[in-house]
Amino acid sequence: MRVKFIFPIVAAATIVFGLSSCGDKTTRIWDGTRSTTTDWEYNIPENGGFEVAANVEQITGPGLVLIEGGAFQMGRTEQEVMYNWDNQPRRVTVSSFYMDQTEVRNVDYREYLHWIKRVFTDIPQVYRDRLPDTLVWRRSLAYNEPYVNYYFRHPAYNNYPVVGVNWLQASDYCVWRTDRVNENILVQQGVLDHNPADQSGSSNFNTEAYYAGQYEGMVKQNLPNLSGDGERPVRMEDGILLPQYQLPTEAEWEYAALALKGNSETSPERIWAHRLYPWNGHYLRNDSKENLGQFRANFQRSRGDMMGVAGALNDQASITAEVDAYWPNDFGLYNMAGNVNEWVRDVYRPTSSTDYEDFQPFRGNIFQVMETNADGHYVEKDSLGRMKYRNMTDDESMNRHNYHEAYNVNYGDGDVASSVAEDWNAAGETSSTRMYRSLTPDKSGGYSMSSLITDQTRVYKGGGWRDRAYWLSPGTRRFLDQSESRDDLGFRCSMVRLGSPTGIVR
Repeated sequence: MRVKFIFPIVAAATIVFGLSSCGDKTTRIWDGTRSTTTDWEYNIPENGGFEVAANVEQITGPGLVLIEGGAFQMGRTEQEVMYNWDNQPRRVTVSSFYMDQTEVRNVDYREYLHWIKRVFTDIPQVYRDRLPDTLVWRRSLAYNEPYVNYYFRHPAYNNYPVVGVNWLQASDYCVWRTDRVNENILVQQGVLDHNPADQSGSSNFNTEAYYAGQYEGMVKQNLPNLSGDGERPVRMEDGILLPQYQLPTEAEWEYAALALKGNSETSPERIWAHRLYPWNGHYLRNDSKENLGQFRANFQRSRGDMMGVAGALNDQASITAEVDAYWPNDFGLYNMAGNVNEWVRDVYRPTSSTDYEDFQPFRGNIFQVMETNADGHYVEKDSLGRMKYRNMTDDESMNRHNYHEAYNVNYGDGDVASSVAEDWNAAGETSSTRMYRSLTPDKSGGYSMSSLITDQTRVYKGGGWRDRAYWLSPGTRRFLDQSESRDDLGFRCSMVRLGSPTGIVR
């Protein structure tokens, strides 16, 4: 007797092959139950047990909104008042992805710190390294001590965006969030038991460590192993766990902020290439009958005017506002202009408008592989419970047609191919700071830095409560070292979209 097993699958809309999905096309080549190559049925132990999970659409992770991708004109749509000329308009395409509906809040980040402190009790430095810098509020000629003391921890600011977080801390928050969401999915699916009390140090759930067989947890009911005896843990091929939360790329962030989808829906087949702000028009006030004249964003109207006059406050916020204040854009995202600036994943370069890919543009790639031992097995995870990675070597990269080195952060502006320093090339180095240093040695024989732009400089966008209207335009951009933070700089997370860009089978 043949027995078919049905795997536990995260609640999602199943693609049903064989039903009409586009026009009069009523059948699909592949129905998902048997091989079109060998005609052998899947998920049958007697057939060898090759397992193929049901075709499911990726579920939307907590806090996220689906951003349907497409082509748009990336770059400045405002006069370049800073005369940097570093964001020339160019047409690019981004694939569909997910974006946080709001900025990450103080209460969200405190939940993260609570988990860190509870799990890494024996390594207090892990907790200290992730604390936001509340001293970013201090100014030499301003009384901001109430914000230093209360803004991050007082419940009055629970729903306000976290600030004082640098790029490295924001990136680590994304890793933590990925693991907590996926752990909860396994608990909800009945694969693991809920066991927060038993997780400490490196024994905490990590998605990659779980896939690699270096985390087991309290198993409640694993999946049936159709190609052997007993049960097995969840694999990537099962489609149960979500991809990583991460900071959005600059292209993703700008595309999501502009939200041109709203115009495309009201004017089919009409391509809108420009928007000055995340809404139509060149004005900053709401033009609807119900909310006529109210500001659409939290920003500084003029010198010394942060919120208007008592009795008629223009943006209702002296500093930051709640993350769901004002009106969302056409993707349903709040505060993509104003309130706080937001970190993106890209390394900053003023030449990014000339050195770019037209699909999924991004600067910051460092191609890595998971570390293995001499036997080809993954090395033991680190003290945080995460798998260890190493940069690919040039020998591993050089024979590939699509890239020839692992470190691509300074591709075209500081790598071997773009260097004119023969002695530096001969040394076999893979990167250089030559373009950032003075050409003339100082008295000590060293070279002083002549630029703020390095491989650790990251882009931030969106404008904040301290900024004038110019910075509210999604095409504007600024940069900051990844280890620094500000009182008007926060972040939100994104996630790749797997499968069809719309969730509709064509």
